[in-house]
This record gives sequence, C-alpha cells and structure tokens, in this order.
Amino acid sequence: MKVLYTGSFDPITLGHLDIINRISGKFDEVVVTVFNNTEKKYWFDIQERCNMVKGATTHLHNVTVDYTEGLVVEYCEKNNINLIVRGLRAVSDYEYELAISSINKHLNHKLETIFLVASPEYSFLSSSMIKDVAEHGGAFEDLVPINVGQEIHKKLGRI
Repeated sequence: MKVLYTGSFDPITLGHLDIINRISGKFDEVVVTVFNNTEKKYWFDIQERCNMVKGATTHLHNVTVDYTEGLVVEYCEKNNINLIVRGLRAVSDYEYELAISSINKHLNHKLETIFLVASPEYSFLSSSMIKDVAEHGGAFEDLVPINVGQEIHKKLGRI
C-alpha cells in the first residue's frame, strides 16, 4: 500500500524523520511530499526543502520525495494515494489535524488519514523551534539530520 506523509519541512527534523522511519517499515511505499503552506514564512525554498528531505531519507529504499503546490486531495487523486499519515505531538496538533482530515474527507470520501503519535523524545520538537534556536546561536544539531544542520549553518552564514 502507498501512503502519503506531507508537511512543509522547513526544515525537516528528527521528529519528522522518526515518523518517516516508522511508517516506512509498515507500508510498501511512502511518498513524502513537501507542500507550501500559504500561512508560513519559509527559510528554505521548496526545492531546498525537498533536497534536505531526500538527503535525510537516502537509507529508506521505499521512500520517495516529491513536492507540489495546491491541495493535498488533488495530489492524492493524481498519484493514486488513499491514505495520509500525520504525526501528532500534542492535543493542539490533534485539533488542527482533525480539521484538515475532515475537509480532505469531505473533498474525497476515499481518502483516509491516520495519526501517529510522536515518539516521546521528539514530542516537543518543531521546525519553528529549530529555526528560533539556530537564529539565536543555540545548539540544535542533535535535533535535525546531519545534512539539515549543515544547510542551516549555510543559511545563517556560519559555513
């Protein structure tokens, strides 16, 4: 079965990678798709984010990385995907993800969403936190894949 894991991944964190690792062991094919959320301001453009995700998932042979603009529902229909996996860190994530899942189901009744609870060691982690810590000179390297840490340092002019 093919499954979609989607996000803005600005940047991808070890929390995201944990979810990808876990679902890659449960499904035949995992499509990680980088989307733009119009409400977010990005550090990295969509191609840079895609490249970081690809670099972080090279060890997973059933994972492909893609990107698109538009609705997740449209992407799923175009790519014959009927299952989306979303990670949950806290109750606030559930409320947001439930709303998104509901509108997706309304737009395509065949589309299902399953939620995977974040591993405890990553339950606090977000891309926004990584960027905030990095901007202020804090240590973030143990919270992102190695290739991503390097890209953040480049973005901040530290390499």
